[in-house]
Amino acid sequence: MLKHFEVEERNSTVRTEVLAGCTTFLTLSYIIFVNPLILSGAGMDYGAVLVATCLAAAFGSLVMGLYANYPIALAPGMGLNAYFAAIAVGTMGLTWQVAMGAVFCSGVLMLTLSVLPVREWVVNSIPRSQKLAIAAGIGFFLMIIGLQNAGVIVANEATLVTLGELAQWPVILALLGFFGIVALEHRKVPGAVLICILIVAGVGWLSGQSPAPASLVATPPSLEPTFLGLDIAAALEVGLLAIVFAFLMVDLFDTSGTLVAVLNEAGLTDEEGKIPRLRRALVADSSATMVGALLGTSTTTSYIESAAGVRAGGRTGLTAVVVAVLFVGAILLAPVATSVPAYATASALLFVGCVMARAMRDVDWGEMTEAVPAIVTAITMPFTYSIATGIGLGFITYAVVKLLAGRASDVNPAVATVAGLFLIHFLAM
Repeated sequence: MLKHFEVEERNSTVRTEVLAGCTTFLTLSYIIFVNPLILSGAGMDYGAVLVATCLAAAFGSLVMGLYANYPIALAPGMGLNAYFAAIAVGTMGLTWQVAMGAVFCSGVLMLTLSVLPVREWVVNSIPRSQKLAIAAGIGFFLMIIGLQNAGVIVANEATLVTLGELAQWPVILALLGFFGIVALEHRKVPGAVLICILIVAGVGWLSGQSPAPASLVATPPSLEPTFLGLDIAAALEVGLLAIVFAFLMVDLFDTSGTLVAVLNEAGLTDEEGKIPRLRRALVADSSATMVGALLGTSTTTSYIESAAGVRAGGRTGLTAVVVAVLFVGAILLAPVATSVPAYATASALLFVGCVMARAMRDVDWGEMTEAVPAIVTAITMPFTYSIATGIGLGFITYAVVKLLAGRASDVNPAVATVAGLFLIHFLAM
């Protein structure tokens, strides 16, 4: 096992990888009950989607760990599930079966682009300043999610966001957890993130701030209501190709951004910032989307919360394998997995976001044609609540600024192509 995962070569240990896997799982375990809640709004069976969510996440994480050997966890993507339920089904009036067929078709296209050198060519052609900005932008994105989950910031009609009520125990516990992680990390305590998540969750349960698990195990719901329920033939009609393209575009750049950011943080990129075995990671992601659609869940993608496990020391695919095992176990241990409150994992998201935001320090601030597009990428990710949108706006800014500055030669064909596609996508929205 050690030889396959190259644990020693990456200066890690089995214990560290297991702890990292547990940390990653806890930070994204909310998807186990959030995804079924969202997709049930599209008429899908809650229990079946819960099982499909866990199995799709387990499959994707397992392939990522065993085949690509990276500490990246996969699960049905937030944002993509909302688009599925609210837009494809809610606004356009598609049945969930047809919309799921579109998800499957987008996965097939994604797999094709991954096997061919196209997707790898795009990711490896991202300018260094944009790679740094993507990492920092995802950090800011994690921070705003963490602040929201903690209750530190709340929605406001006049200003979009505003300060929440800080004198509430969930907010206080989340902030204390955040401070605790920083202190333990400074003291180099192994598993600092996981320790603080569990302490905050435990205090929340004991104090009655959040319901404790009623039991340790429960009988898994049936998968039958969603299994193989997708309608691929209907999804291939000409009028629905835009839906397939939308799923494709968002997943393509959500995943690419996550891989670049998390693996850069883990120190697993080469001297030029490129990702070794990138094609394997992309195949893991796209195949998980296809399997997830067959099971009955929307697009499965790489998760930015994997950065929490990387921060806890995860450096190999063993971390992802641990996540896969825990997702399978969560089908039986759903009462426990779904009882970890959002404010407990918010502290981890805040900390990891702060760490990832440091990537902006390496941007060439003296060169405005590099710095300005980097800022656009990093800032628009959290404010549009979309990794893909941030990358798109950043690429467009990069291409236009370079062109107007007389430095068109800095814009490689991949960046120009992606910028053009995003421009068409935004104008067609």
